Amino acid sequence: MRLSLLLATLLIVPAAHAQSEPAADAAALQQRLQAIDADPSTAGAAAYERLQARQALASLAAARSNQRASALQIAQWRVETAEIAARTERSRRELAELERQRSQLLVEASRQDAVRARQEAERLRIQAQIQAEEAARLRLAAEEEGAARQQAETVLQGVASGEAAKLRAARQREAELRRREAELLRSLED
Repeated sequence: MRLSLLLATLLIVPAAHAQSEPAADAAALQQRLQAIDADPSTAGAAAYERLQARQALASLAAARSNQRASALQIAQWRVETAEIAARTERSRRELAELERQRSQLLVEASRQDAVRARQEAERLRIQAQIQAEEAARLRLAAEEEGAARQQAETVLQGVASGEAAKLRAARQREAELRRREAELLRSLED
């Protein structure tokens, strides 16, 4: 029994409240609609939905008492639709702005990657140039050393040839001296 009374009270109070406060409900809906208009982030958004909400509020104000509940429900739906559409439009704009910022960040990252790649290429080019210069210097030093070695060998060969020629000459002279000595000894014996 108490439960029945409580349920009846709960059902009657909102209905009585809805009938006693139609002007307050309309004013609250009007304030919600004005809040959408006043918010700079949603002011230009959902124009069609806001127009429909205004028309629904105008219909609510002109509605007879027996049509007031359904007009109020329609006005509430239209205001909610305008709010949702305005938030959706604001979210789309924010998303577009975030996408633009993301694109800018990607372009900046690509630019920085290109700068780093150019710097790395320049570093590698300089390193390769240094290595090429070092290789050329070593090659030149090896060529100079080879030329010096060849010259030393030529000198040594020249010295060796000269010494060999002197040795041959000395042997020939010695042989000549022996031959003369042998001739002298023969002539003394004869």
